Amino acid sequence: MTDRRLYLLLIVFIFFLVPTQAQDDDIFGISSKAKNPKSESGVGNTFRNLIEMFSLEVSTGAAYHQIGTNFYSENPSLYPITQYQNFQNSGFSLQDTLSISSDGWIVPIINGGVRINLFNLLTIGGGFGREWGKLTPMRGNDFEFPFEGASYQLSKQYVTVGLVLYDAKRRQSVLKWKYRRYSSNNLYMQSELRQRARQNYPWRFLLEGEYGSMKLKSSIDQELLQGSVPYVPRLAVSGDPYYGLSMRVEYDFSEYAKFFLKGGAEFRKFTYAAADFSEFQNIDQNVYALQAGMAIKIPGTKRCKIQGCGVVMKHMHNGIEFRGSSIFNMQNRKVGQWY
Repeated sequence: MTDRRLYLLLIVFIFFLVPTQAQDDDIFGISSKAKNPKSESGVGNTFRNLIEMFSLEVSTGAAYHQIGTNFYSENPSLYPITQYQNFQNSGFSLQDTLSISSDGWIVPIINGGVRINLFNLLTIGGGFGREWGKLTPMRGNDFEFPFEGASYQLSKQYVTVGLVLYDAKRRQSVLKWKYRRYSSNNLYMQSELRQRARQNYPWRFLLEGEYGSMKLKSSIDQELLQGSVPYVPRLAVSGDPYYGLSMRVEYDFSEYAKFFLKGGAEFRKFTYAAADFSEFQNIDQNVYALQAGMAIKIPGTKRCKIQGCGVVMKHMHNGIEFRGSSIFNMQNRKVGQWY
């Protein structure tokens, strides 16, 4: 049984390392094969095919956030909560459970990460983010709960999983379904279907989930840090991870470069400690963000640097595939795409 497994592993290893030697070139060296060798060696070809699955991206944007809690404590004097209105006729007291909340803006949000595309069905990625937000006192039921500062800085690490809802291939399937009522003998409609299916469709729509951890960098006024005794912040990130859900729309400039818009919501948890750190209040934050960014797929095909070669499409030299254009241009451009 062990020998069979070793043989299977060896076959898979050879399959990925040995490059295919068959070629299908025209007189200009332009190949119509799905996968062409990108390096002289099998290891190099495998490496270049692998890195071409990854893309690097950076994005920035802004968000609106809501933060709140259902405050209750047997020792409310340990918290900075005070009554700010209706001193004579208030129907609430500190012995009640008080629903308090506030809102504000987060500007800017900066994210950077890496992403891998799996069969044009799923995308898996991860990265780091940083944000700068405003904190206003939480209010509710005639009471006010101020924070230690008017702003905060937060960093995060995250993992994303995206499901491709609609893209060029799914558009082709939709077109075939729409044209199903026409007979295969209807040459005009079948020709129209083929032309529409071959059109460049640069849009892609994804439903994306996000999961990660946060670290609060700063959330207190500088005056509190100037004392002789080190000040311990009372607002802290909860030990629970945060999660989010968003819709992502991508537009391809080329096979390697794309612009995207991403809008969604994140759900986070914080804690606020009592003055003696004997107890904590749980605080929820909902973030509704809109971001714009650029993603660059790592090119596995080398740029052609052979002097005198003017081919702008992907082409072959000595059995190796080369790019003839920048990664910001379509590689195999069609009529109407030349620029």
